[in-house]
Amino acid sequence: MPFSSPIRAAKHVLELLDRLHHQSLEQEAAINPKGKFTSTDYIGDGEDKQPAFARADFDDIMRDKFIALDKDKCHFVYQLIGAMGATNVVEAGTSYGVSTIYLALAVAQNNALLKKQGKVFATEKEPEKAAKAKAYWKECGEEVEKVIEFRVGDLLDTLKSDLPQIDLLLLDIWTPLALPTLRIVQERLRPGAVVLVDNTISGATGYRDLLEYLNAPDSGFQNMTVPFTNGFEMSVYIP
Repeated sequence: MPFSSPIRAAKHVLELLDRLHHQSLEQEAAINPKGKFTSTDYIGDGEDKQPAFARADFDDIMRDKFIALDKDKCHFVYQLIGAMGATNVVEAGTSYGVSTIYLALAVAQNNALLKKQGKVFATEKEPEKAAKAKAYWKECGEEVEKVIEFRVGDLLDTLKSDLPQIDLLLLDIWTPLALPTLRIVQERLRPGAVVLVDNTISGATGYRDLLEYLNAPDSGFQNMTVPFTNGFEMSVYIP
């Protein structure tokens, strides 16, 4: 039996999301026919074949790829934001902006309910992807566009300043950047804030430093792996 969608959005937005998820899945299948794509596995394969393979090579390969957050995970994050009443969200790794649409819908709906003016702070390094993401958000309309503050460039620089207190951080980026990004945003996390990390089972090797940090006894994080495909870490910040 098909599951109903929790997403409250106009028909054209839902149709756009379906189309983008379909394109993302097709690209993932082309990159890795054996299963879900993770950056750690791909970089590892490249390094085995070519010792000089590095992040620059990975960036070149990924420049035109969606690799969007899975639809069921997007639905979970949308529901979680609604349940938390979250109004300020950081997305580390926006790519073509598919998951950002879900974040923006949830934040916009919380803003209306709670009379707030929260934002989704989206981040993307590649200008081409940033331009595409903006076009998709424009296609969605004002409800989505008006709550997104887009920071294009190296997120280790763009997230260093001008952040309000943050309710939720979504980490869906190249694994070596995950812990440095968390360290930057952590000082802005409110008590009870949630950190979500994608592919923490399949990408456990790449996330080793991050997972050790989160699970340290004095980290201030309470952690669990939500049983989505390849794992989805959910950490609650209780400093």
